Amino acid sequence: MIRVVGVGFKSAGKIYYFDPGELELSNGENVIVETGRGMEYGTVRGGIKNIPESEFGKSLKKVVRKATERDTEKNASNLEKKNGALATCREKINARKLDMKLIDVEFTFDDTKVIFYFTAENRVDFRELVKDLASVFKRRIELRQVGVRDEAKMLGGIGSCGRGLCCNGWLQDFEPVSIKMAKVQNLSLNPTKISGCCGRLMCCLKYENDIYQEMKKGMPNQGEFIETKEGHAKVIEANILMSTVKVRLVEEERSGTIPEKLSSDIYTFNKSEIKRLKKTGKKNGKNENKKAVSKGIEKALADDIIDILSE
Repeated sequence: MIRVVGVGFKSAGKIYYFDPGELELSNGENVIVETGRGMEYGTVRGGIKNIPESEFGKSLKKVVRKATERDTEKNASNLEKKNGALATCREKINARKLDMKLIDVEFTFDDTKVIFYFTAENRVDFRELVKDLASVFKRRIELRQVGVRDEAKMLGGIGSCGRGLCCNGWLQDFEPVSIKMAKVQNLSLNPTKISGCCGRLMCCLKYENDIYQEMKKGMPNQGEFIETKEGHAKVIEANILMSTVKVRLVEEERSGTIPEKLSSDIYTFNKSEIKRLKKTGKKNGKNENKKAVSKGIEKALADDIIDILSE
């Protein structure tokens, strides 16, 4: 087991682990740590923990010291420079007529580098812009292009729920979100209703997905035929949270091309009161026929090509 301490550099940023050495650190304390880009000012998240050494593939960088009053003043001074740096960079971008949107700026703790974050639809040649900024700030300049989700995380905003964006408030990492999650939860597939401020699918679709997946087990799909105590029926709506289905009874079975006749009345049953029917295999048979036809077409085309080549 090794002693590690989690350190965050932003309120909702990712937590990185460092070696505290002999220091005793508690949650919320400010520290100076050594990172890949130099010394950084961070905040302890969660305190010191003992974690198996196997979980870390490489040696950890050390916590240099607890932040002093002078360190805190220096960090505050760097933060105060942001607005001026943003205004200067926007002025240079407009002068160069570059198609890019400036999002944020960050001064490293040792004040040797300035990092500008921006979004752009296409690749941007910002080499001349870097020279302009370097002549103004007299420091190393770095420009980083970020995605729309990172833009929302940096700028923040209000979600459709009326609360601050999760990514800006507490979410550390973005997790994959798919349209299938919205379908499982019976949500409207209208993009304006399931998309966040960033224009991508809302992160909160992921939160309850596992519960919906568990509750969906044994539930029939809309349009599926089932057996009920009232007889053969077709599902017209399934409520996963209530574990109920609304159905219409089949009054006359399907005959050839004539569809089945359904009752006008709608019945509601619990999941325990219904029985799902086994698949007949017709669909599989149709699939096999389609595959056979497809293979036949491919073979015929191949024979025609051989005949043309032989001529």
